[in-house]
Amino acid sequence: MMNKEILWKPSAERIRQSRLSQFAKDVGFDPNDYDALHRWSVSDLGGFWSSVWDFCDVVGNKGDTFYVPSPTARMTGARFFPDAQLNLAENMLKGPDDEVVVFTANESGQQAQFTRKDLRVRVAKVADGLRQSGVQQGDRVAGVQPNNVDALVALLSTVSIGAVWTSCSPDFGQSAIIDRIGQVEPKVLFVEPRYQYGGKSFDISERINQVVDGIPSIQTIVQSGEGELVSDRAIRQSDYGRQEPLTYTRTPFDHPIYVLYTSGTTGAPKAIVHRVGGVLLQHLKEHVLHGDVQRNDRVMWYSNTAWMMYHWNLSALAAGAAIVLYDGAPILKTPDGLDSTPLWNLASDLGLTHLGVSPKYLATLAAEAFLPNQHYALSSLKSLMVCGAPTLPHQFDWVYQAIKEDMMFASISGGTEILGCFLIGSPVHPVYRGQLMVKALGHSIAALDDRDIPVIGERGELVCTEPFPSMPLTFWGEDGDKRYHDTYFGDRNEVWTHGDVVEFTYSGGGYVHGRSDNTLKPGGVRIGISEIYAVCEQYKEVDDYLAFGHQHDGDEDVVLCLKPAPGEDISKMLVAEIRNQIRQSASPRHVPARVHIVSDVPYTVNGKRVEGAARTVVAGGVVKNIGSIANQACLEEYRQLTRENAW
Repeated sequence: MMNKEILWKPSAERIRQSRLSQFAKDVGFDPNDYDALHRWSVSDLGGFWSSVWDFCDVVGNKGDTFYVPSPTARMTGARFFPDAQLNLAENMLKGPDDEVVVFTANESGQQAQFTRKDLRVRVAKVADGLRQSGVQQGDRVAGVQPNNVDALVALLSTVSIGAVWTSCSPDFGQSAIIDRIGQVEPKVLFVEPRYQYGGKSFDISERINQVVDGIPSIQTIVQSGEGELVSDRAIRQSDYGRQEPLTYTRTPFDHPIYVLYTSGTTGAPKAIVHRVGGVLLQHLKEHVLHGDVQRNDRVMWYSNTAWMMYHWNLSALAAGAAIVLYDGAPILKTPDGLDSTPLWNLASDLGLTHLGVSPKYLATLAAEAFLPNQHYALSSLKSLMVCGAPTLPHQFDWVYQAIKEDMMFASISGGTEILGCFLIGSPVHPVYRGQLMVKALGHSIAALDDRDIPVIGERGELVCTEPFPSMPLTFWGEDGDKRYHDTYFGDRNEVWTHGDVVEFTYSGGGYVHGRSDNTLKPGGVRIGISEIYAVCEQYKEVDDYLAFGHQHDGDEDVVLCLKPAPGEDISKMLVAEIRNQIRQSASPRHVPARVHIVSDVPYTVNGKRVEGAARTVVAGGVVKNIGSIANQACLEEYRQLTRENAW
């Protein structure tokens, strides 16, 4: 009889056919002994990552040395594949010409598909345009485009010639774009000024021109989409370059390839520089081994072009899969209410095998009582994945009741900093209710208590104690190495401190309880906000919620802000019920000292709640990186929140 906490177990046949089992056998391990495989992956770093290179058929010259440890700086001084030469685009475009590898769709229902040959032809032409624009190896190219094939071609063309790609989503404001891509001084800017989202049409031509005026390094503007050119300096992407043969510039393993940006609100966005070899190996390991992505599978992660999951989704091409690029809102507003079908139409029509969304998206579906399994067969769907915030235990129940019983539901966790995951799925493990499935191969992670001792079954600070290839090269800009070191190694010398509160289980999985800087300490006892959110999620009257700490009389109050659902009222009686439920479900220390009813909850432009910004404003402070907040106007309401007007 299955443990009541186990919601899904892979069949023996699925385990046998999984890429992870095949890999384990290839490197001499029993596929049923993941713990032994993981121990080897973090103790023989050169052997493990070299095996990933071989198993995933990486194109390039691996060299004879796979790992060089450092005697003085165990993590930051270590080097992987010092003699290797490779190109990311070459690996993403390998394979037969005639295979369809990209499907595109928008919220209007328009779809298109592209073969590998189609991509190669487009990439070759744009790459020639970049060369004619004077872009050389190591130069930066930026994009402000929606999630479509033109953005993909711009990225692939850039990395094919050894240049560095960085991007923002077109819904970012002028300051947010300049604060990010302005740091890296791009020579060329790819733009698509007209797009549709949520049933509305947008034209950001004026914003694009302001961005160009604010970044003097931009010499060329390449524009995709319909409509007039934004300026006489712009050229259409379809006219950019000559149709020359496609060539790839292979670079060293540590050559910079992407610059991504933190979405925090504690200062200017940090420009994180990632290396080509680290990105490719990390993503191949995650897609092929942990995600069990097989050749000709179809993978989609709902994302904009700024989030790390966009880059992650694209890398499925290197695993031999086809990818789906969706440009639009995942849920549409109609006169009759919310339309929750867009992503599920794609999943059904295109036969998605892997779909990635956010916990918030699942919560909205549940609140709308939308049951995908009542409308779609979803016979191809092997894995549903979520990240971006902790996934609550009851959401696991809902997924298996409302979407599909026989599939892997993988809640995964990592970060922009590593362009990958520390905790991830596994095709050979069961899914436990509320748990992230396994520690990722190649990552020596632990939870440290207040004494810096590793603990299991208790909450602790997430750390990684051994180097891995997708660690950042540096932060872009002045004192980048120092700022990088201070951020991740400042607390513990040569030990990566990630900034998450985690709890590992004896079954090998774990829970992520939230960010360390969002941890609450009423009475000096550290507690997480996820338990508070788990209770709030259960009430139909509550549309959204936010919890944070506020210093008062030498202690810390737990402050809970509740946003009413449309047409609903949150009464004092309901607040009392919520408080009581928090007490029973979590602990007396979790019970909010203050509850406020608010009209909105702040989110970053990447869709993450911003507890820190609310905490800063309520304390009378100034949010330094206000451009990171999508709905920053709502913070004025929080500035008025006091103990006197709380419930």
